[in-house]
Amino acid sequence: MGSSSGFHHADHTNYASILSREETLEQLLLSYEALSDDQTNWVCNLSNASSLIWHAYKSLGVNVNWAGFYVTHDSEEDTLLLGPFQGKVACQKIQFGKGVCGTAASTKETQVVQDVNDYPGHIACDGETKSEIVVPIISNDGNTLAVIDIDCLDYKGFDEVDKGFLERLGKLINKSCIFK
Repeated sequence: MGSSSGFHHADHTNYASILSREETLEQLLLSYEALSDDQTNWVCNLSNASSLIWHAYKSLGVNVNWAGFYVTHDSEEDTLLLGPFQGKVACQKIQFGKGVCGTAASTKETQVVQDVNDYPGHIACDGETKSEIVVPIISNDGNTLAVIDIDCLDYKGFDEVDKGFLERLGKLINKSCIFK
């Protein structure tokens, strides 16, 4: 995959604008698998994953303003800490059960929020965010390792298609990353 073959790592973020949402998100998954092959460091893999997510949604015309991860930390049980992301600076800590991210982490269920203003206890890191999707990344023994968090400047930015593909991404991340 090096430059000698004519393909560069950055080429993974080149999504064709003619692709459907499903085709683009499938390409995101394939790119993540290729980039995380032989790499288990969660910082490396989540950094690339946040870029893949950002560029995939931008290619679809989805007005994302944040795409990234919050990760659990051994020293602070039931707390998510800011991980790799694309977008504006963000909240650094989120307690399990608080806001969309904390709810996804504690319930271990994907949260698709069409209007964050209607979400009780929403944590507004960016007041311009209108909709959000948060997908928990669950370990093989059932613990929350991290969450995928994507914010959109438009209402109803995400749907069941996104939920399905991002849950698949969460499973790939669980398989490819060591979170210690």
